[in-house]
Amino acid sequence: MKVAIMQPTYLPWSGYFGLLNSVDIFIFLDSVQFERRSWQQRNQIKIANGSQWLTVPVISKGKRDQKINEVEIDLNSRYYDKHQKSIILNYNKSLFFNNISKQIFEVFEKNINNLACLNIELIKVLNNLLGIKTKTLMSSDLISSGVKSELLASICSEVGAKEYISPPGSKSYLEQSDAFDEIETKVKYFKFNHPHYPQNFDGFLEKMSVIDLLMNCGEESLKLIENSSEIIQ
Repeated sequence: MKVAIMQPTYLPWSGYFGLLNSVDIFIFLDSVQFERRSWQQRNQIKIANGSQWLTVPVISKGKRDQKINEVEIDLNSRYYDKHQKSIILNYNKSLFFNNISKQIFEVFEKNINNLACLNIELIKVLNNLLGIKTKTLMSSDLISSGVKSELLASICSEVGAKEYISPPGSKSYLEQSDAFDEIETKVKYFKFNHPHYPQNFDGFLEKMSVIDLLMNCGEESLKLIENSSEIIQ
């Protein structure tokens, strides 16, 4: 059984869903330290003159050491109105705008006040739009403990993973640990060769939120993601 573990990020890029689609169980690592101004609370969409950040404002005063699943959204900012307007302005002429935007906006309208809950809800909606069937769990619902490699290995052991599929950015510290050897779980790495597809406006930008792919390619999106995904030793 293949397992991947990633923090729940806001409207993730296509590579995130490539990893998610490549495993049997995907675990949202929501029980670790929140990092301000990270992918956990923001992502990018393509606009006429480049890219634009969509950032979810959070309540941080007096809450320096929050875990991701403890972070509250500042709903007084009405960020969802701004994000909705930006998405409409830049994607309303896209071929698949109506269905994709409708389901994303329905999540916004729930006024979810917890960042992890918002991110996970959006990811599940995006999974459904893409046609990804991978089972998902949250680390906060597990009893695993430790930090870095030890935490990841503990989670894999708890869910019975035979293979852990890691993003390449973790390779340096994973190879310095014997945590996965101790639980006899193989570690492999996920590689994403970013696909090119029709985008709005001139030029092509990589690593936009997956909504950019979905708005422009619709039901062909998952095929593009699968063709760009590779698991390596």
